[in-house]
Amino acid sequence: MTKMMKVDGKEGSEVELPVQFSERVRDDIIKKAVLSIQSKKRQPYGADRKAGLKHVTDWVQRNRAYRSKRGKSYPSSRTPRKITFRRGMQFSGPGGLAPQTVGGRRAHPPKAEKDFTKEINAKENRKAIRSAIAATADREKVEERGHRIGDLELPLVVENSFEELEKTTEVRETLENLGLEEELDRCSERKVRVGKGKMRGRKYKGKKGPLLVVGKDQGIKKAARNLPGVDVVTADNLNAELLAPGTDAGRLTVWTENAVSKLEEGLFN
Repeated sequence: MTKMMKVDGKEGSEVELPVQFSERVRDDIIKKAVLSIQSKKRQPYGADRKAGLKHVTDWVQRNRAYRSKRGKSYPSSRTPRKITFRRGMQFSGPGGLAPQTVGGRRAHPPKAEKDFTKEINAKENRKAIRSAIAATADREKVEERGHRIGDLELPLVVENSFEELEKTTEVRETLENLGLEEELDRCSERKVRVGKGKMRGRKYKGKKGPLLVVGKDQGIKKAARNLPGVDVVTADNLNAELLAPGTDAGRLTVWTENAVSKLEEGLFN
């Protein structure tokens, strides 16, 4: 049992928690499910099939009778040479084409057709989601992730009128009434990424904040999307990655009564 909270922050009636919240937390299965989701988002990457093979080169046949001779006419190696100078028997140029040469091809370049997806069994995936749901009610795991929850009782269940909010200021005010003001301030902080990622469209790094699980989107998804770190999802579309970002279970989650009732109907069992 847990107490249902009202939009103004006052305590309401008690709510009986569904069986999913009593599932044993299996970090190994959660990690497997999250990695499976991430693998299916990976963009194919590969090299041009003609990369390193576009030079005009020539193979210089070594005459064994003059194997000790050095010079333009008889290079000591059997490396194909880029034709930069050739006049009669005179031949010079840096190596090319072969994988061991500077400017040559790669021996084993990345292939665009490589499949990185990692599959997971359907029952195993449902168990991972149930396990991640149970972790949202574990105070120790939630605090380990860095969430600032104070003296809040977990899991945090809110009345259904929360789903009808249509303004960002209303959503923020409600979350502050629930005691999450310090958590929202934590998520608003961002830092500049270290390394070359700054040049690749990901200059800033933010923090993952509360996950709002609703029974039906009646406008709150649009209202909360401008709050840094806050995600909104319907109970039907829950997955392991949303509940355990980075494979770490215990994300601070706010449930509505409708979302809890959907779990009672046997969702993910």
